[in-house]
Amino acid sequence: MGANHPTKVTVQTVIQAPVEKVWKYWTEPEHIMKWCQASEEWHAPKAENDLRVGGKFMTRMEAKDGSMGFDFSGVYDVVKPHEEIAYTMEDERKVEIIFMNEGDRTKVVETFDAESSNPVEMQQAGWQAIMDSFKKYTEQA
Repeated sequence: MGANHPTKVTVQTVIQAPVEKVWKYWTEPEHIMKWCQASEEWHAPKAENDLRVGGKFMTRMEAKDGSMGFDFSGVYDVVKPHEEIAYTMEDERKVEIIFMNEGDRTKVVETFDAESSNPVEMQQAGWQAIMDSFKKYTEQA
């Protein structure tokens, strides 16, 4: 690992919904606030999203008991509706999300640069938990 060659981590899921709905629920703040948490103890009380190249996003993630929280934010590098989103986080790590239209279902593959302060397995588990929360919310809504 290192600044020039960070470890890439991938999480993915298949959602039983068309790509148009998946895209909408992934990108619209009123939906982001309903799924963007890794566990029931966390929530996202605020989300902002300027979905365009050069646009910024911010999702406030907090423990429901108020013990901790942080802003997850970045700037978009690529926005291809219903196909791809890529962004750079504030710490310069990169993220790419691919949306694969499979008719009445959509495969979502997210690849991110791991950070160096936590084990890669822990980061993968956390991002996968958020992806699973997105899948559950999108399929139930």
